Order: sequence, then structure tokens, then C-alpha cells
Amino acid sequence: MNQLGFPLLSLVVFFPLMGAILLLLIDRREESLIKGLAFVVSLIDFFLALPLYFAFRADFPEMQFVEKLDWVKEFGISYFMGIDGISLFLVLLTLFLSAISILSSWTAITERVKEYMICMLFLETGMLGVFVALDLFLFYIFWEGMLIPMYFLIGIWGGPQRIYAAVKFFLYTMAGSLLMLVAILALYFLAGLNTFDLLQLYGVSLPPETQWWLFLAFSVAFSIKVPLFPFHTWLPLAHVEAPTAGSVILAGVLLKMGTYGFLRFCLPLFPDASHTFVPLVAFLSIVGIIYGALVAMVQKDVKRLVAYSSVSHLGFVMLGIFAFNVQGIAGGILQMINHGLSTGALFLAVGMIYERRHTRMIEEFGGLSRQIPIFAIFFMIITLSSIGLPGLNGFIGEFLILVGVFNSHPFYATLAATGIILAAVYMLWMFQRVMFGELTNPANRLLKDLNAREIVVLVPLILFILWIGLYPKPLLEKMEPSVKKTISLVMQAKGQQALAPELRGSSWNQP
Repeated sequence: MNQLGFPLLSLVVFFPLMGAILLLLIDRREESLIKGLAFVVSLIDFFLALPLYFAFRADFPEMQFVEKLDWVKEFGISYFMGIDGISLFLVLLTLFLSAISILSSWTAITERVKEYMICMLFLETGMLGVFVALDLFLFYIFWEGMLIPMYFLIGIWGGPQRIYAAVKFFLYTMAGSLLMLVAILALYFLAGLNTFDLLQLYGVSLPPETQWWLFLAFSVAFSIKVPLFPFHTWLPLAHVEAPTAGSVILAGVLLKMGTYGFLRFCLPLFPDASHTFVPLVAFLSIVGIIYGALVAMVQKDVKRLVAYSSVSHLGFVMLGIFAFNVQGIAGGILQMINHGLSTGALFLAVGMIYERRHTRMIEEFGGLSRQIPIFAIFFMIITLSSIGLPGLNGFIGEFLILVGVFNSHPFYATLAATGIILAAVYMLWMFQRVMFGELTNPANRLLKDLNAREIVVLVPLILFILWIGLYPKPLLEKMEPSVKKTISLVMQAKGQQALAPELRGSSWNQP
């Protein structure tokens, strides 16, 4: 269904790419023009996508704004795009964070500005394509395509170990992607439908043993991207070495491609295997929650601390998805959005301090709230959001996940809840050491508070953090029909060895 009668999704996806092509025609010495044009392109694209939200039918569980054309008809490959309540907010999050990231790079990037902005816009198109592609061949092209600009962002504009971090990131993700490609081809031939159409493949019934192998091949690619323990080792280094905007995009969007992949592909395509592997996924998720929190607690580098916190937070999302009920999955999707906002904001805040002091070591700070009080207020709100304070966005996502998991398996929920306690420990301890105490380091006495551009960067994030925390209903209502549709596909499996032996809760607000 395309209620607009216009290929808006194609325009939204490829508008940044058109902006990148336009940048190629501009003299590289016109840095202010290049920066301004890149930001305007990303901002216009965000506003172009707003009709997707306002025209989205909350009572319709199927794909909306659908665009489908034959591409390679002989092999059943089509240009097939669409969104539902699961992908809608991930598309909007990608657009929002892309514009914020480009604006945050205004003074941080001083070399090869033209190439940097082209990479950012090219990356935006790749990420958007991943969330809207409904043809497996088209999905794989976008999935692989967005690796290239991220590789260059880390490898060219990153820190001292940028080459090693970029190569490790690329090799990890490429290895997982090749396994997924093999699984896509196997699914194509085993289904016997001569199509890569995801919605048609949902109806294919494969033997459980076949599902297990295909599930594992897909899940390795998605687990690396999440990253699910023990596939996380590429993440901290990539975060630390990436430029600030790269870290924001990496945490805010790229990690969500892994959790989205489980929800869009693994669960509905391989329902028997999804049930079979629930204990393993739950175990790895809980280990990731606790391990990520404990390792974050001992970090001396603020950016590395935030990076390990992502391992912990995304473990919650995975646990919610594999609860197989409305509360768990809706909470998982909402937590994807929440993590993108709060962790993206944390990386931005760390980057602002790094631009001033050129260090991220916690021991180098202390008492900053006296010197830069406006920054301290923003940093406090973002920190409280990350630990899930009631009234801010992190709370409602974690609460729904725990409700969903508790309805299915109380023991898993109890273990996962320890991660919330640990998050409060490492985040508040970090905040206390950086912001409070005596201002003893002479270098910190010269720090300047946030300027107008930096406030403009952070204010929209704070507004969304408060809005979702106080009134998440508009998001949850649009998600619910699509979540129920996904659950119905998963629960068609015969062997229901899942967290939930039955679909409990007809709505996100009805345990």
C-alpha cells in the first residue's frame, strides 16, 4: 500500500546520494559551502520524510508506502521498498542523527572536508536503504554499500589507531555478510519460488534442521553488527578511533541494523529455529548486559566507557526481541530508538570536551560543572537518560523489555535487571569524577562553555529524550500492529521452546 501515490521512499533514500554527487562539483576550497550544503541536504531529507510519520496508518500491520518494480526479472530480483511500524522510526532516527552528526562536524573536521561530507551523505543513503529494502538482493546491496563510507570515516578521520580499527571493523562485518549472502542464496533455491521478495519468503515452510543452519548464517552477520557477546571485540576500538560523528552514527544507527535484522529476517523467516535458539540468545544477551557493564565500570577513557555501555544496552534489546510478546518486542524497538538518542548524545558531549582538551581520560577532569555549567546540565540529562531514570526515554524502553521478558521467563528478567543497577554505577561514577569535586587541573580553568552551534546540536536530542520519556504512546501505537504481525509469523512454529510458550498480552499496555 502506498497511501501517498508518490515514490517518497525512493526520494528519501537517494536524496543524500544526490547531494553527495552535487558536492563533487564544488571546489574543495569552498569548505563553508560544502559543510552548509551537506547539512542542508540532510536536514531537507529529514523534513521530506515527515509525511511518512504523519500519513502512517497506525491500524494497518502490513507494509506501507510500498514501491515495487521488476529489476532482474529472470532471477526474481525486484526494486522493492516499504516500511511498517518496525522500520518507520529507525528511518526517522537515521535521518535525524545524520543531520545532527553533520552539524556537529562543523569545526571538528578540518582536513579533506569535501570527501568527509560525501562519505557522510553516501553512508546515509546506505543506512536508509537497509531499513526499507524488502527484496533480499536489494537489502544485501545496501547492507554492504554502507560499509565503504564508514570504513573511510574511521580510516581517514579517526584517531591514532584508525587504520587498524577500520580494517578490523571491515573484516568482521564482511565475514558475517558473506555468510548471510550464502544463506540468502540457499533460501532462494530451497524456497523454489524464483524470488528474493521477503514477504513471499515469509510463507515458505522449511524443515527445522534447514532453518537452524540458515538462522545461524543470518544471525552471525546480525550478531556482529549488534554486537552480541562474544562478537563485540571490534566495537570499542572502532568507537574510540572514529571521529565524533562516526561514533554517533555507529552507535545510533549501525548497531540497530543488527537488532533490526533479527526482527525482520531471522524471526519470521526461520520461526522453528528462532524458538530453538532462544536459550542461547538469552544467555549471550544476559552475559553481554553484565559483561558490558562491568567492563565499562573500569574504563579510564570516557569514550571507551560509552562504547562498552552499548554492548550492555543492546543486550537488553536482544532479550526483548526474543521474548516473543508485544511488550518485549515493542520495548526492544523503542529501546533501539532510545539508545540511538542517548548514546549518540553522549558521544557528542564527549566529542565537545575532546575538542577543547584533546583528551578523554577521566583522571584529567574534575569539577567541570563550575567551569562549564551549561555543558554540565546537558551532560547530566543525557547521563540520566542512559541509566533509565523515570521520566526520560531510557526508562520506558527498559521497563517494557523487563515486563515482556518477565511474562515469559522471570529468571532471565531478574538477571537482566542487574544490568540497570550496574549502569547506574558506572555512569554516575563517571559523571561524578568528571563534573564534581575540585577544579584542580589548570588546563580545565581555560575551558569555554558550549557555543550556540553546540547548543543547537544538543537541544533537539534533549527534547526527544523528554518527549519519549513522558509520552511514548504515539510511537508505541504505530509499532503495535506490525509487532503483532511479526509475532504471529514467529508463533506459527511447531516447536515453541521460547521464552513465551504463547502470545501473552494483546497490547503493549496490557500485560
